[in-house]
Amino acid sequence: MTHSTKENLRILFEDNHLIIVNKRPGDIVQGDKTGDKPLSEVVKDYIAEKYDKPGAVYLGVIHRLDRPTSGIVAFAKTSKALGRMNKLFANKETQKTYWAVVKSLPRKRNETLTHYLKRNPKQNKSYAHINEVPGSKKASLTYEVIKELNNYYLLEIDLHTGRHHQIRSQLAAIDCPIKGDLKYGADRSNPDGSIHLHARKLSFVHPVRKELVTVVAPPPEGDTIWKACMG
Repeated sequence: MTHSTKENLRILFEDNHLIIVNKRPGDIVQGDKTGDKPLSEVVKDYIAEKYDKPGAVYLGVIHRLDRPTSGIVAFAKTSKALGRMNKLFANKETQKTYWAVVKSLPRKRNETLTHYLKRNPKQNKSYAHINEVPGSKKASLTYEVIKELNNYYLLEIDLHTGRHHQIRSQLAAIDCPIKGDLKYGADRSNPDGSIHLHARKLSFVHPVRKELVTVVAPPPEGDTIWKACMG
């Protein structure tokens, strides 16, 4: 899988305060034990080169996406913007829309799902329960079937909470695992290790300019199923 470099970074929005990019599947947002170069460092390299900045570049990570997923990731260029964006996310004052491709048609065309998710750090997996269990956190999303493909269905998902692996876990709980997501019950993996989950849209009031910002990310290129979703 080709990882992002500053040459192929896909920037969706940029000003003095924020930079929002379209993450490729396989990129990690922040460094981890793999030692692979994270997207945050790629963005820093881009800023340093574009603005000819000597020394260390400030970049704050506002939120993350799982490694096999694609789509919108926002970073802050200043600590003031980071603090204000963190507050927007914490207070649920942002609107996050995802696309997911699933093999099974959900029982309802649209529905709000509420579960209690319990994370297992050893397995790096979250389990969805109907009722609250010790150590669980309430998770809620609304999905709608927006397109039928030959063998798959495209769901549009509005996220109401931001839990670990929330969409993956909640869709698996209604027997609709995401295409390629072996960890959550898909029958086979995607050849490139990705899963068909994409952070499609993000809306928020700009932390400094106070204007509404809406960013939309096209799904990964060169993938026939994502292409069919756009057709």
